[in-house]
Amino acid sequence: MKKLFGTDGIRGVANRDLTPELAFRIGRITASLLREKTKHSVILIGRDTRLSGGMLEGALAAGITSAGISVRLLGIIPTPGVAYLARSLPAAAGVVISASHNPIEYNGLKVFDHSGLKLSDEIEREIEGLYFAYDRSSGKMPRPEGVGVGRITDDGEAARLYLEHLKGLSSPLLGMRLVIDCGYGAAGRFAGELLEQLGAKVSVLHGEPDGERINVNCGATDTAILQREVPRRGADAGLAFDGDADRLIAVDEKGSAVDGDAIMSICAIDMMQQGTLKNSTLVATVMSNGGLDLLAEQHGFRLVRAAVGDRYVLEEMLAGGYNLGGEQSGHIIFSDHSTTGDGLLTALRLLSIVARSGLPLSELAGRLRRIPQVLYNLPITTQKGWLENPIIAAAIDTLRGKLGQHSRILVRASGTEPLIRIMLEAPLPEEDLWEEARRLAGIIAREQG
Repeated sequence: MKKLFGTDGIRGVANRDLTPELAFRIGRITASLLREKTKHSVILIGRDTRLSGGMLEGALAAGITSAGISVRLLGIIPTPGVAYLARSLPAAAGVVISASHNPIEYNGLKVFDHSGLKLSDEIEREIEGLYFAYDRSSGKMPRPEGVGVGRITDDGEAARLYLEHLKGLSSPLLGMRLVIDCGYGAAGRFAGELLEQLGAKVSVLHGEPDGERINVNCGATDTAILQREVPRRGADAGLAFDGDADRLIAVDEKGSAVDGDAIMSICAIDMMQQGTLKNSTLVATVMSNGGLDLLAEQHGFRLVRAAVGDRYVLEEMLAGGYNLGGEQSGHIIFSDHSTTGDGLLTALRLLSIVARSGLPLSELAGRLRRIPQVLYNLPITTQKGWLENPIIAAAIDTLRGKLGQHSRILVRASGTEPLIRIMLEAPLPEEDLWEEARRLAGIIAREQG
């Protein structure tokens, strides 16, 4: 069982769980392994705006260069930008120092291989094995001297290649009025400039690179301000990015949120009409609303569900030859152009559909008829044991019978935060679902002590 990697890399509270010592060792181990697996001798490092980013960047770069691999520091850049550059420059790997949507005290390490793909479970387990046996294994790793030591160079301009790549994938957005919320994160450096170059008129909220306020009451994790500002400013749409800009939540012209499920529905219908949805299939996750199943039937495409996490969505897409997939949270993957969730690319694809169709975003999003669904996040001190607990299992079974045959219940441990996530979906009033979710959460909390 893996002990370091979750559903999206290594993540924890910076300088407590994710320490400079850990970052150094992961850098040294990863560089040593990839040195044997690839002919490339450079690893890229990018980060979001978190205060701990510089601290971890220095430690990670030291570990990599100690194994004889050089480092190019990309500075503040969206996660999908690192994935794109890892496969296009080329490089042995790309590492992103970011905790994505998590609170400011968290940070993380996401590693992409030379193809821009997140590391396989097999390689992650190999890294973990070497990490937990570091005192014995480190002596077997390369430790060059003199000219053999890796170099560290700053390359903040490489991100321009990523922006040019995105521009080439978008239709003109002439005259479109937009409000964007960059969440004080990595999108702030790029999103406004990119959209303006395509002809849009852009108002930017929370665009400063502020590591003390990243994701705080803003961005994709909290769209309340954006939902007020879009109709107030008479904009056609709003775009909200999370800390590392790998996800997007949109806002329509009336101020209503347009989440990942709605964005996928809009893109899937359009791609079916254009004849570009490969194998007529959309890949979503078990968290996506059941309304997507109904929409798929109505518009002639198939819905396949994967486990939660954009890496598992991509695995399903690659295995089946599909080119559109994503999560309710706003990670959307267009695999013809990207190997990971990309908030900027998703925004461009969504806005291009709005511009080409001549329809308001609210009308496009309104075609998805949702089954009532609630998501309750239960903070816990430990995730151990809950899955095997017979009292919790009995409570879930009882609730499943109570909600009826057209319901869905998903209870899972978060792969990025100390939470148990409870999702309930049924053709019932939402207040009834919230009441049942709170009741189940209370049982789990008592059993977890």
